[in-house]
Amino acid sequence: MSRNARINALLLLAVAALAVLPLVLGLGDHKEEPFAGADAEAETAITEIEPDYEPWFSPLYEPPSGEIESALFALQAALGAGVLAYYFGLRRGRRQGEERAVAAAEAAAAPRDTPEGD
Repeated sequence: MSRNARINALLLLAVAALAVLPLVLGLGDHKEEPFAGADAEAETAITEIEPDYEPWFSPLYEPPSGEIESALFALQAALGAGVLAYYFGLRRGRRQGEERAVAAAEAAAAPRDTPEGD
């Protein structure tokens, strides 16, 4: 197994562990919504500290249900991942193109062995 394949396997294992361990260890079992987002946690903490708190701003768009909100969040994550993948793929392609251009230039500049004529 090559070095890159081992690194990729370890990274995949780490991501799988990060996804599965909170479920296996029962983290968040004591809460009504075990894996609520940070916004909900912050709102709860603020209302515990200051019950009369009024938010300064309101959202521009409030999705009608939690499922739609989750779908929009997943869409945002997918678009972000696509942009990052495009960027890294573009960088890799440019680097490979430069390496090929340098190799071709070196091959063209190298003296050729020609058989001596009679």
